[in-house]
Amino acid sequence: MAVLRIPYVQCVRDRYGHDRYYFRRRGYPRVPLPGLPGTTEFMDAHQRALGNAPCEIGVGLNAPGTFAALAVAYYQSAEWRQLEPITQATYRNIIEKFREKHGSKPVKKMEPRHVRALIAEKAATPAAANALLKMLRILMRYAAEHDWVKVDPTRDVRRIRSKTDGFHTWTEAEIAQFENHWPIGSKPRLALALLLYTGQRPGDVRQMGWYQIHDGVMDLRQSKTGTHLTIPIHAQLARVLELIPRQQHTFLMTGQGKPFTAGGFNNWFRDQRREAGLPEKISAHGLRKASARRLAEAGCTAHQIKAVGGWSTLKEVERYTRAANQAGLARSAIALI
Repeated sequence: MAVLRIPYVQCVRDRYGHDRYYFRRRGYPRVPLPGLPGTTEFMDAHQRALGNAPCEIGVGLNAPGTFAALAVAYYQSAEWRQLEPITQATYRNIIEKFREKHGSKPVKKMEPRHVRALIAEKAATPAAANALLKMLRILMRYAAEHDWVKVDPTRDVRRIRSKTDGFHTWTEAEIAQFENHWPIGSKPRLALALLLYTGQRPGDVRQMGWYQIHDGVMDLRQSKTGTHLTIPIHAQLARVLELIPRQQHTFLMTGQGKPFTAGGFNNWFRDQRREAGLPEKISAHGLRKASARRLAEAGCTAHQIKAVGGWSTLKEVERYTRAANQAGLARSAIALI
C-alpha cells in the first residue's frame, strides 16, 4: 500500500482519542487542517498554509539573524549536544542572561568595539567578564562557521586580568574549626570529608554513593569533563562513611531524603560553614583546592595530583596548588642540595 507523505504535517491525538492535524513549519504560523490527509478540504487548507508568509520579523525575540536566533541554533547543534549536562547548564545560564538583554540585536552588526564594551561593563567582576567573553567566542565561532558573519569580532578581544586566585583555599586552621564544630556522624562533616579526601568538585561529590565504591576504591566519572577516575578511599573518609547505610543511594541527602541539586548543595553547605563561624570567602569548592594543596605539601608530583583531581592539564594543577606551604617546600628543596 502506498504511503501518503505530506510535508509539514503534525498529527496530535486529543483527549477523546481523535487525531487532529496541523501544519507545522519553523518560522510559519501553526494552522489546523480539516478532514483527513488526502481529502480535498485537507489538501486545499495545506496548500493555503504553504502560501502563508513567515511570521513577521520582530514579533518574537527569535527573529532571523538575531542573537536570540543564534542561541537557539547553537542549542540545536551537534557541538551543544556533545557537552556534559553540567557544562550545558553553565553555558545556558550565561547565554540566557545575554539573550534577555541583547537577543533582538543582529549578529552581523557586532564589532570588536561592542565586545570590548560588554566586557568592560563587567570589569568589577573579572571572572564574570571572562566567562561572558568565553561564551561570546563560542557563539561567534559557531556564527562564523555557519555564515552568519564573515569575521569573528571576539577574536582579538583580550581577557580581563584578574588579581584574585579564584576560590579561597581552605587552611588547616579553617578545616580544623569546621571539624571541631561538626563531629563525625553529622552531615556537614560527611560533606567536608568527601570534598577534602576525594579532591572532586561539589557537583560530583553531591552524587557520590556506595554504588561507586568497590574494594576500597571509588570509581567515578566527572560530570563536567567526563573524565573517568578511580580514587582509593582515604582512612579518614572511610571512618566517616562507616556510619552511612549501604542501601542509601547517595551519601548526601536533603532533609526530604532526596539527592541535592547543584544549587541546593552549595546553599546548604554555605549555611553549615556560617554556623561553624567561618568567613564568607570560604566555599565548598575551596576544599578541592585544599586537597590539591595537601597533596603538594606531602611531596606528590604534579602528575600524581592531576591523577587524583582529574585536571586536564598540568597548568591547572599549578593553579590549584599555588597555596601549597611555600616554607615547607623550600626547606625540602634546600635539603636536597
